[in-house]
Amino acid sequence: MDKSGLILLDKKSGVTSFEALGEIKRALGTGKVGHTGTLDKFASGLLVVLSGRALKLSPWFSHCDKQYVGKICFGTETDTLDPEGEKTAEAPLPSRENVESAIAGLTGDIMQTPPVYSAIHINGKRASALARSGETVQMKERPVSIYRLELRSWELPFAEIFVHCSSGAYIRSLARDIALLTGSKAHLCALTRTQVAGFKLEDAQCTAVNKDEISLKPIDKAVIRALGLPWIEISPSEAEKIVHGKPLEAILNGKPLSSTPSAPDFSAAVFSEESLAAVVKKTEGKWKYGCVL
Repeated sequence: MDKSGLILLDKKSGVTSFEALGEIKRALGTGKVGHTGTLDKFASGLLVVLSGRALKLSPWFSHCDKQYVGKICFGTETDTLDPEGEKTAEAPLPSRENVESAIAGLTGDIMQTPPVYSAIHINGKRASALARSGETVQMKERPVSIYRLELRSWELPFAEIFVHCSSGAYIRSLARDIALLTGSKAHLCALTRTQVAGFKLEDAQCTAVNKDEISLKPIDKAVIRALGLPWIEISPSEAEKIVHGKPLEAILNGKPLSSTPSAPDFSAAVFSEESLAAVVKKTEGKWKYGCVL
């Protein structure tokens, strides 16, 4: 049985992403399983999981945009910026007008400082591990895109926000920064990831899985479309050439794309008789191999 494919998992709060993967590994009977973007233990929602040969596609899933619904608790900040941390600061509650102004200022292309307690590596070690060992950790600002940031509900000390953001954005940092811009303090007390690229939470499974309940979806054109990639159709004989690493220009030049890419440099899936053969990249006008399945 081929155990390659995609699983859309609804991770529950209180379970780590690693623990959620463990349930799938046991159910499938394979260790070749990985998620494409971790969710903190306190958070819930969509975890996109790849299995078997589909793991080769991880880079294209990991850099997708994401959507969240988060609940901010104003007045107190914690060292982890979430409900599991120790309280480190208190401040007066903000006004709704000031919060809405802060949200407007944090929408678009911004520089964001990730949380100290995060999986980001510093000198080969996770920042969170360094912080827990007592080391002082300085996190560098980095560019992220906040496509939409909306205030959904307001009942102090709580506020619910909707976020549509690029890969690499931290909602815990957004909660912190919204509060700082209003002269307050805050932490994120709840978070649900509702969408990754075109994959939606409503199509996911729960975390309590067994072998009979797992829906292992093949990487077909619907998945590639949800991923936001165009595709190219080739013949079985041409797919065989790709398997053997033959030059792509002779195989792909002149082949039509299923949709027009938004940039001159892009990735595309290659299908032969509805079966995914490879993902390729076009860089500076030339085709290059991404991965071969």
